Amino acid sequence: MTLSMTSRERLLAALAHRIPDRVPIDLGGNQTGIHKVAYQNLLDRLGRREPIVIMDLIQQLAQPSEAVLQRLRVDTRYVWAHSAASFQGAVLRRERDGRTWQDFTDEFGVTWSMPDDTPLYFDISHSPLAGLSLGQIRGYPFPRGDDPTRFEGLRDRILALKRDTPYAVVSGISGVVYEYCWYLRGLENLFADMLERPEVVETILDRMLAFWLDWFRVFLDEAGDVIDVIMIGDDLAGQAGPLFSPRIYRTLIKPRQKRLVQYIKSRTRAKVWYHSCGSVVSFIPELLDNGIDILNPVQLSAKGMDPATLKAQFGDRLVFWGGGVDTQHVLPRGTPAEVRDQVRRNLEAFKPGGGYVFNGVHNIQADVPPDNVLAMYDAAAEFGAG
Repeated sequence: MTLSMTSRERLLAALAHRIPDRVPIDLGGNQTGIHKVAYQNLLDRLGRREPIVIMDLIQQLAQPSEAVLQRLRVDTRYVWAHSAASFQGAVLRRERDGRTWQDFTDEFGVTWSMPDDTPLYFDISHSPLAGLSLGQIRGYPFPRGDDPTRFEGLRDRILALKRDTPYAVVSGISGVVYEYCWYLRGLENLFADMLERPEVVETILDRMLAFWLDWFRVFLDEAGDVIDVIMIGDDLAGQAGPLFSPRIYRTLIKPRQKRLVQYIKSRTRAKVWYHSCGSVVSFIPELLDNGIDILNPVQLSAKGMDPATLKAQFGDRLVFWGGGVDTQHVLPRGTPAEVRDQVRRNLEAFKPGGGYVFNGVHNIQADVPPDNVLAMYDAAAEFGAG
């Protein structure tokens, strides 16, 4: 197969709704990555020996090596800002309920825990705003979004990728305006607040928005003129539909999301990539109005998320990033031939006219056989061409 574009040219063409020489392929981000167990199995299958670097502690995602990215024909490379230098977060082992747990408390004071006997993911074990009054929430210490140490070396890393490699440069996930609020408050608490104490939700949302506006002010100073794609996101839906009513979204969440997206777009030509799992179809018009360019991960198994229907309804205005194969059922449990066939069918739906970037639906989980990973990426390269 002879290709006429560089990886960056390929991605930018697809993002501009032009037809590239091949559908661009992605792997390696916080929301489209690969679990450490699946990655180790893939390394074994490829006969490679290399240390596994954990790129995302909470999701236990591996950072794929350059050799693996090239084998899978991946067109993207990721860069991340860091925690503030003053943050001394560490994973601590503690005994609870007869089990050993790994505990990590992040910059916002949310504690995440993973049991040693099933070390697959970290889940929230302490939400620091749970039980606090409105006044206490207003006084709770948030980290500084504009701490310059978060961004040290960021511009140089992006420029090196653009100078020395042919790949498109994508940011790590940021701009989590709504979802982090329930991390802080607790999911049930925040949902109850939406109905009974909306002023509590507004207070947390406004503080979170202020953090991200500060964060993006410095991020865009460093990267706004050189980054290709900026990832933001909040999960708005479950398998069957939205997590809350459209009224709640439009009243509480949308104005803050829109303000952030519009600020980002006022300072960069990079495309804004928005992540939400689930049946997010009813929110797509709202997200487009906010100003997003890209939707990820396109959860095929959720209600109303049929590729052909989505492409027909929104494909002229929205880039779909993901949805190449059902990672909930087909990728872990199907045969390589079944994986290959679904990739072919989904590319037939998403590929016409550009506006599509290939990946699965969210992360490649620990139970995915390595032959299925290879089948997915090899099929994407084959059926995405031309």
